[in-house]
Amino acid sequence: MVKGATVKGTAVKEPAAKNGQVKEGPVKPARKDTGVLVKDMKVSRSMRVFRVVNLAFLLVVVFLTVYPFLNILAQSFSSEGFINAGQVNLFPLGFNTETYQLILADPVFWRNYGNTVLYTVVATAISMVLTTSFAYAIAKKELKGRSVFIGIAVFTMFFNGGLIPNYVLITSLGMRDTLWAVVLPNAISVFNLLIMKSFFENMPRELEEAAAIDGLTQYGVLFKVVLPLSKAIVATMVLFYAVANWNSWFQAFLYLDNPDLFPVTIYLRNMIAGVTTAGSAGGTAENVGQIAANIQSVTIVLTVIPILCVYPFVQKYFFSGVMLGSVKE
Repeated sequence: MVKGATVKGTAVKEPAAKNGQVKEGPVKPARKDTGVLVKDMKVSRSMRVFRVVNLAFLLVVVFLTVYPFLNILAQSFSSEGFINAGQVNLFPLGFNTETYQLILADPVFWRNYGNTVLYTVVATAISMVLTTSFAYAIAKKELKGRSVFIGIAVFTMFFNGGLIPNYVLITSLGMRDTLWAVVLPNAISVFNLLIMKSFFENMPRELEEAAAIDGLTQYGVLFKVVLPLSKAIVATMVLFYAVANWNSWFQAFLYLDNPDLFPVTIYLRNMIAGVTTAGSAGGTAENVGQIAANIQSVTIVLTVIPILCVYPFVQKYFFSGVMLGSVKE
């Protein structure tokens, strides 16, 4: 048997370091590697108190954030008497869907809804093309006039031409009362532009140099190397632009006169402002009171549903996309 070997926990004999004598002793079981470096770490009392206070504070913040939406949702399904009495909080009282049936049967609502989807898709696509190409260009330090382009972009964050000059410009370009009056004026968000610029600046130059050596052009590097590695920031920017365009109403209110071109946010705005009454929306004498009580909350719920459905699919990119580029090595 080989010296120093262990057989079923029996004693082993190993030569002493100095006098050559054999030393016997109990065998220690082999240490198993569990892959955990620290186990049962003790948490100080102050840390436990901090965690409890932090959790309580965040729960309060979450409740204050979610409560308005839950209240609107409860009102949209509640009856007229409970709404007017101010008794509806988190849960609907006197369950009623007459207003939902009326709004969903209104062809104007669906026409405006379709316009909003069209405006959001077109505007987001245009914004992403312009923002990505602009950010990728100014991220190159060897670009001549780079500081000038960045300065022009940043300047527009603090100063603009004003409402009347913009209206005159859109009218003179022949875009008034068209799709382009809604999707083009705010095509680039400088905030989103600077985020993408920072991300592109932190991307390893070796990747682009290797792609250039392999024969890719500048556009090939952008489309085949840079963008596939930028899914997180691209998804985040798509979410930012899509939400902004979906909620936008002032551009349409300012430049559109044809009701057939209105987005659903104008429909909602008219509901809130009282321009569109329950009678004009199709209400009858029997249900006009019910419709007037919760038509605003019903329209709000129907307006935010698409964004709530899209957000979970891009949520995994959202956090990493915002944080990417925020720390420089």
